[in-house]
Amino acid sequence: MLRTLIVATTIALSLPAAAAETPKTVPARKADLADRVAGTYKGAVISDARGSSRDNVTITVTRVGANKVEVKSGYARIPSVTIPLEKAMDAILAANGPYVFLLDTVRSPDRLDLTIDDASWSGTRVASPAPK
Repeated sequence: MLRTLIVATTIALSLPAAAAETPKTVPARKADLADRVAGTYKGAVISDARGSSRDNVTITVTRVGANKVEVKSGYARIPSVTIPLEKAMDAILAANGPYVFLLDTVRSPDRLDLTIDDASWSGTRVASPAPK
């Protein structure tokens, strides 16, 4: 009995004291392409295969993952979509899929061009998300 108690105590003392450790802070993640383009943009539908042009259309681009954004609009002709991003030379663009997402980081870093569901939209950034 005493021997069992000594063995159990020895094993318990050799285990890491996970409950007693203070939680470690999560290191800040490295900013990616989605962070670079996230924000609110205001512009116009400049071409629409199923309708006419429309001014004052606001687009919200939100980071949803590494190099992946969700594009939302209050305008019904531009549905919410998730777009993976890649960098090609000085541009950030859609990595694949049926959408056009284009932001030139050098010539016009706050201008965004989109084509979603046969509606082309173009506008400029009016707000960036608050840093976390």
